[in-house]
Amino acid sequence: MVEEDEYCIDILLQSKAIQKALREIDHLMLENPLQKCAADATGKGRKDEAIKEVLQVFKKYKWN
Repeated sequence: MVEEDEYCIDILLQSKAIQKALREIDHLMLENPLQKCAADATGKGRKDEAIKEVLQVFKKYKWN
């Protein structure tokens, strides 16, 4: 779109849509492994540590 000199607002809207879609993919990709890790950690007595790790990832990347 940039190379084709499209209207800048259209480019920004498209960029935001792509970013939102990627965030949603990240959440989906994290959900299943997170559930497995939490279950594993709970079984090994590491529940609090596992929760702390996950929260650190979310804070670091400011996921919404």
